[in-house]
Amino acid sequence: MSDDIWRRDEVESPCIKVCVIHPEARLCTGCLRSIDEITAWSKMSPDARRAVMAELPARQGQLSQRRGGRAARLAR
Repeated sequence: MSDDIWRRDEVESPCIKVCVIHPEARLCTGCLRSIDEITAWSKMSPDARRAVMAELPARQGQLSQRRGGRAARLAR
C-alpha cells in the first residue's frame, strides 16, 4: 500500500499545542493565530489558510514579554 493514497494537498495547521491566548494581543502564543482563525481553520479554503500562514511571522512582534507574574498584572 502506498502513502500517496493518504497524502492530501492541504496547508498544515501551524498549531504546536501550546494553546495560550495572549491577553493583550488576543493571539495564541503558540501558533500566533487569532481565536477566530483557529475556530475557522478546518473550514477555510487552502488559499485562506495560506494567507493566514503568510501573516504569522509578522505577528511575532505583537506579543510582549510578560514578566512578574500575578503581582505585575495586578500592579497594572
